[in-house]
Amino acid sequence: METKEAILKRRSIRVFKDTEVSKEIIEELLKSAMAAPSALNRQPWVFYVIKNKDILEKIKKISPFTDKNSNLIIFVCGNVSGINPLNLNDFWIQDLSAAVENILISAADMGLGSLWCGVYPRVERVNAIKTILKTPKNIIPFAMIHIGYPKEEKEPRTQYDPAKVIYID
Repeated sequence: METKEAILKRRSIRVFKDTEVSKEIIEELLKSAMAAPSALNRQPWVFYVIKNKDILEKIKKISPFTDKNSNLIIFVCGNVSGINPLNLNDFWIQDLSAAVENILISAADMGLGSLWCGVYPRVERVNAIKTILKTPKNIIPFAMIHIGYPKEEKEPRTQYDPAKVIYID
């Protein structure tokens, strides 16, 4: 699949087949995530790969947007420890957003469905996930990605709107 095709094919999938995603595929998704750009190459990401059914059920109860039937959730978290000498500490949000997008596009490329559910900056969600995953203080849950084989098919699309483009020549 060409890059543009994968980008346009990436859609939010909310219904998944009960088919396990292999460890090899998960590793490919994580390799894609870690290929994302990162300010000063700080790579502030930490990934929690959740397949445990009990933990999945706890997670799916914390937000109305997270109760999906996927049997795999990847949490993209930020390691916010350390002081950045150029005061670029807040760029971890952009770094993690790029990592999330790489996962979503790679999933589409591999025939998987995915759904990005925001965690950060919702304090109640961050705290609930930190409690469930027992993360250290310096690890901030940023995004939850449901991943699986899609049970629904959506057409590729673009949402290009020329009215939202300003050219300055």
